[in-house]
Amino acid sequence: MHTTEFQLDESIVYLNHAAVSPWPRRTADAVRAFAEENLAWGSRRYPEWVKTETRLRQQLQTLVNAHRADEIALLKNTSEALSVVAYGLPWQAGDKVVISSQEFPSNRIVWESLAKYGVTTEAADLSQGDSPEAALIACLDDRTRLLSISSVQYGTGLRLDLDRLGSACRQRGILFCVDAIQSLGAVVFDVQACQADFVMADGHKWMTGPEGIALFYCRAESMDRLDLKQYGWHMVEDPLDYARSTWETAHSARRFECGSPNMTGIHALHASLEVLLETGMETIQQQVLENTCFLLDFFSRHSDSFALLTPPETERHAGIVTFRPLQETPESLFEKLTAANVACALRGGGIRFSPHFYTPREKLCQALALLEG
Repeated sequence: MHTTEFQLDESIVYLNHAAVSPWPRRTADAVRAFAEENLAWGSRRYPEWVKTETRLRQQLQTLVNAHRADEIALLKNTSEALSVVAYGLPWQAGDKVVISSQEFPSNRIVWESLAKYGVTTEAADLSQGDSPEAALIACLDDRTRLLSISSVQYGTGLRLDLDRLGSACRQRGILFCVDAIQSLGAVVFDVQACQADFVMADGHKWMTGPEGIALFYCRAESMDRLDLKQYGWHMVEDPLDYARSTWETAHSARRFECGSPNMTGIHALHASLEVLLETGMETIQQQVLENTCFLLDFFSRHSDSFALLTPPETERHAGIVTFRPLQETPESLFEKLTAANVACALRGGGIRFSPHFYTPREKLCQALALLEG
């Protein structure tokens, strides 16, 4: 495994990949080389840059198991991709979008903003019913046009059964949108199995890339459902034919990219995904889940001191473990952890740990020793 690619300072315990990940050495080298090339040669090798862009689309195709790289667009972030969907669909007054009550604001605000068109957003309480999936499916009715859900909830770390949700949407003729930012790079993801129409995720979390570049997967059959709101030279067929007086929208997902690409981000994310794909997502998932289980075992043995907010069932785990101290406030414990150079986050009413596949076991022990102590 490419654990040597990650060279964090020895003083830090980095348990914050669900927020912003450190880069692999290969990514830092790629950005440095790209900067030096720009310094010395400007854009003389631009055709080679385009080849890197093409390879990145192919990497992302592999990561989500898309049928074609043409279904992959490179956007700025998850929120932009969600907005492409929200403001591309032809809504009618009375339509409904279903989300969960645990969503990150990106997957809530954009749908609530459609209220001006008479669209209702219903947030399912995932604690109701036999399962979180049952709670979401119970909200699907004749008015529901789309279900939009995070594959893993950012606060609790709850991992949802996307295959079940996708099947329920298909049976009812409902579009299925997945915010996969807490999945991609941490656990195996398959758009064919979950039958998602739209998937989006920034590169800066579990994919260990930079901010400012994101995946937007749009199933080929769903592409023409989205009306475009941004136009420019890059989103047309034959984009390099600048003198052409007529134009047509690109047949691929490039139609969602209106202008010049983020070439620095493309080079960086391409390098990061090389590390992940060479390691193998099955291997990464195994290591991520082993680290998660190690943390969960600690909290189960210390239930007199900590309340576990992450569901304990194995099938509900991804990379996030969230807990609440019982003898002090989460804020005070967070300050102590931060002062001890433990990178973590205040989320979901508690403290969130999110180690990656390469996180050494001794670093987990170091953080847990602080909790005991």
